[in-house]
Amino acid sequence: MVHATIISTDALAARLGGDWAIVDCRYDLANEDWGYNQYLAGHIPGAAYASLSHDLSAERTGTNGRHPIPTHAAMAATFSRLGIGAGTQVVAYDQDSGMYASRLWWMLRYLGHNEVAVLDGGWAKWAKEGRPVRNADEARAPATFQPQPRNAQCLSVSDVERLVGDQSVLLVDARGPERFEGKSEPVDRVPGHIPGAANHFFRSNLAADGTLLPVHELRGHFNAMLAGHTPDQVVMYCGSGVTACQNLLAMEHAGLSGSRLYPGSWSEWSADVRRPVETGPGKTSTHPPARPLQ
Repeated sequence: MVHATIISTDALAARLGGDWAIVDCRYDLANEDWGYNQYLAGHIPGAAYASLSHDLSAERTGTNGRHPIPTHAAMAATFSRLGIGAGTQVVAYDQDSGMYASRLWWMLRYLGHNEVAVLDGGWAKWAKEGRPVRNADEARAPATFQPQPRNAQCLSVSDVERLVGDQSVLLVDARGPERFEGKSEPVDRVPGHIPGAANHFFRSNLAADGTLLPVHELRGHFNAMLAGHTPDQVVMYCGSGVTACQNLLAMEHAGLSGSRLYPGSWSEWSADVRRPVETGPGKTSTHPPARPLQ
């Protein structure tokens, strides 16, 4: 059985010691060493570590966003080092919400690898259930990853500039409402959002324990957001192309496939003062407020 969206802690626990590639993606935007230190202190047995800043992002130039997507060759090299080859089942996890693990999920799918799932509830659920834990560093034997990129799934800033104002396309921002509306901007140089965008806060996809909501609830929330658009007309973005991937994962899990990612996101868009900016509620979706994680 291929796991292609999420996987339960029960299902993963039953396969420990097997041939699956488990990747710990825990990370803290305020402290890039935190995730690796947490990994060394305790992780799921057999897991290797992948850092958002060092493994899942390219170098920043000041205009290409805070977490640029690496080149195909660089991604393939990382996946090979993590022991991911053709047909390898990958399980990615982070501390709870899946926001960092979803970045790895999307990158693998972007390069044509479908056998990847995010651990539902992440490390928090695994640890709370008293599952096996191992410390110190681990690594799988390297594999050969052959990229088969799905280039249409990844949009550049030039692509998005051409789409602004196109009513056949729905831009969706995964950041919280305060940042989307321009009431608060703690990270990027300009507050607001891309003109015409809707807002679907990624945390609204989660139950209180950090697991994804049931499929019927997700589908209802996303259908309200789509407002007549089809999933393949959606372009998802966020602050730096990370939390948007969790929205894409939730849509895929709900059976709404085909949406695309603008990985440069608001951090790239707002780096050029000539690009238009909109503030206020915009095309907000009708999902319920995000539940605080337990």
